[in-house]
Amino acid sequence: MNVKKNLVAVIAGIAMLAATAACSSTRTQRAPGEMVDDTVVLGNVKAALIGDPVTKARQINVEVNRGVVQLNGFVDSAAEKAQATKVASDVSGVMEVRNNLTVNAAGSSAGEVIDDSILTAKVKAALIESSKTKAHQITVETKMGVVHLSGFVDDASAKAAATDVARSVSGVKDVKNDISVKTS
Repeated sequence: MNVKKNLVAVIAGIAMLAATAACSSTRTQRAPGEMVDDTVVLGNVKAALIGDPVTKARQINVEVNRGVVQLNGFVDSAAEKAQATKVASDVSGVMEVRNNLTVNAAGSSAGEVIDDSILTAKVKAALIESSKTKAHQITVETKMGVVHLSGFVDDASAKAAATDVARSVSGVKDVKNDISVKTS
């Protein structure tokens, strides 16, 4: 009977260790609580940007990893870029803000917008096809032929591979890589 009790205790201990390990974070994977926290921070940052009269939230892509907020995309002025940083920094749970916003040099014509959309689609397709990148970790935006990459990837080689893939797409004038490598 004692053997049975000991076996049950050992199995319970193993189950507890497995459950604890499943809930802990690693260098590249977040624990469930961290994902919820990042989702809450993401929603709060987006809401704050929408509520701010200076920032045009529809032009700003927000990503969050372990409290680090990335602001990506294209805005109309340096004042809007600076205000986006201030607004995001003021949100509870934000540990750091990385402002990768690019100030538009001039307005785009309808043809340029269409060309940029096509380039974005081509770069996304190339990232999906590449065995060296995880396309779902990378956000792609294009303005006047310049491809802007952002997001959080597992390691530096994935970041470099994303640049190489984007540069290989016909029609891309330049690549701005603001991808961050996940930290432990």
